[in-house]
Amino acid sequence: MAATERFGSLAAHAWRVLASLAGGLLASGGARAVDLPADRAEALFHVYDGGGVRATGPALLVRKKLADKVSVSGSYYVDMVSNASVDVVTTASPFKEKRDAFDVGVDYVVRDATLKFSASSSQEPDYTARSWGLDVSQEVFGGMTTVNLGYTRGNDRVGKHLEPNFAERATHWQYRVGVTQVLTPRWIASANVEAVSDDGYLGSPYRVARFFGVPSRHENVPGTRSSRAIKLRAIGDLGARDAVRGEYRYFWDNWAIKAHTLEAGYSRYIGELWLADATARFHKQGAALFYSDNFTTTPTYFSTNRQLSAFDSFGLGLKLSYLLKRVEGGHEVKAHGAYERIRFQYGDFTDARTGRDYSFDANLLQLYLTASF
Repeated sequence: MAATERFGSLAAHAWRVLASLAGGLLASGGARAVDLPADRAEALFHVYDGGGVRATGPALLVRKKLADKVSVSGSYYVDMVSNASVDVVTTASPFKEKRDAFDVGVDYVVRDATLKFSASSSQEPDYTARSWGLDVSQEVFGGMTTVNLGYTRGNDRVGKHLEPNFAERATHWQYRVGVTQVLTPRWIASANVEAVSDDGYLGSPYRVARFFGVPSRHENVPGTRSSRAIKLRAIGDLGARDAVRGEYRYFWDNWAIKAHTLEAGYSRYIGELWLADATARFHKQGAALFYSDNFTTTPTYFSTNRQLSAFDSFGLGLKLSYLLKRVEGGHEVKAHGAYERIRFQYGDFTDARTGRDYSFDANLLQLYLTASF
């Protein structure tokens, strides 16, 4: 069976499972109703700067309840990218571009279940991505356990600057299931599993692979990819206006990439108006089967994409939230600032400009306002 036919069959099966579960939820009884997400508005400005790439732009989000069972949301996100990364400056010319992304969502509550439909669209000069998803969340055992099941389908169109006849496509299927469990009055744990299948053009029309030290051939990566990920998380209230959390994620795929991510966090209220949140994250990844930064043979598939190489990253972040105003009815306006410093170290990607293993530091800054109403 062809890959597209096989993935299409999986998608149809996922739809049948979701439809069956949703039908059961709508028909079931329940002693109480799940709360809809709170009405809120957010306005954000973000800056990423690292490795020769600088991305800035605003983001807006609005969420509003309609009656007692429906909540709708919409968001707009902009990236204005200036790219002079090591991949670009060693094989091509630096460039600037803009990416616009739109997302809409609808949440529908039935007793102790929530159904959510979402759709997104992202537009760049040479890349268009569209997707839609359906998620079902069911509370059981008196709200002590929550089961989640979701599916997303994405379609991308890949173009190339100055080549109007270049047009490739990629399709993505994502399946996810998770369980969140209240362990004690102060501790919550969750486990989530995700499976992703990709089919189509999965490389870059601009990237050139190095052979015998010379960038000479456009990369050629497989047209299918299957990946899996498992994430475990625990959050605990320490009882003194502070809390801790820990998270572990393991990723693997049929390109032979394996990755581990560890994250720890600590949150604490400072007085009545401030909330501080500190995070530390470590990520370690192995290389793909067909990756090399300098090929000495000509295999069927080959790429010098550093994102497919072996590398480590370590990040430290701090977020501060300040309560600007609180009005009767529980409505609040808050200001937030978040900063993260990330160090990337590559083990088998050589910086052609220096002859040494490539590494760089990145900075991520977010400033935003939130209002509940």
